[in-house]
Amino acid sequence: MSTSAPSTGQKSDAPYELIYWPSLPGRGEPIRLCFEATSTPYTDVGNSSEDGVQAVLEQISEKNLGDASNPPPLAPPMLRHGDVLLSQLPNILLYLGSRMGLAGPEDDEMAVYRVNQLALTALDGLSNEVHDIHHPIAPGKYYEDQKESAKLKAEDWIASRLPKFLGYFERVLQGEASKGGEYLYAGRLTYADLVLWQCIDGVAFAFPNAFAKVKNGDHTYAKVLALYDRIKDRKEIKEYLASERRMKYGHGLYRHYPELDIDA
Repeated sequence: MSTSAPSTGQKSDAPYELIYWPSLPGRGEPIRLCFEATSTPYTDVGNSSEDGVQAVLEQISEKNLGDASNPPPLAPPMLRHGDVLLSQLPNILLYLGSRMGLAGPEDDEMAVYRVNQLALTALDGLSNEVHDIHHPIAPGKYYEDQKESAKLKAEDWIASRLPKFLGYFERVLQGEASKGGEYLYAGRLTYADLVLWQCIDGVAFAFPNAFAKVKNGDHTYAKVLALYDRIKDRKEIKEYLASERRMKYGHGLYRHYPELDIDA
């Protein structure tokens, strides 16, 4: 792409554009949830145009050298906001958080880092590790080529990693910094809550039997599950989930392979 003048900053009224693969929740979904939860207008480029795939391919093309301010992105999701172009999901969330009131109290200068810490933790164990279950050997190989290894990884993740991360967030909600246990930090909705919600929702799709066991168990994760329901019942989120804007799970980040789940 052609070189342009350096970015001079960002107008607050510039439109937000999410650039991500069409028809998939994937790593674009926490970004959508931030927009939807705050009723912030945005364009989901991949799903609002017949050229949605091409919009992604142009950005990640080896021919794209970026511009004077923005390095070329390696992979989606990407966010365009005026003359700013960002990639990497945690980086985009960090950028949007304070602009949308989703990064904790404004008078707490450390809030955004604490919120980001929680979001990164959820993405580590309940998103990135889940993706690696169905691609345990190589991301470029088909699932069918690494199915046996995937079964072993799924068994271990369900038995040890899922309770580890759910248990961690249960402790966070029990802690003083949560300010009451309804949200992860400072008693208010942050993007970390939305990330955790999406991770849990994706896990419930990918491993319905394992999630049912968690949900119907001994209330070990009662606060986490209550947070999940609380966010799902928020007016803006409920309307979004019922709309065509919410992409259905399928062959993306969260995939349901019955052979990887536990027995019902």
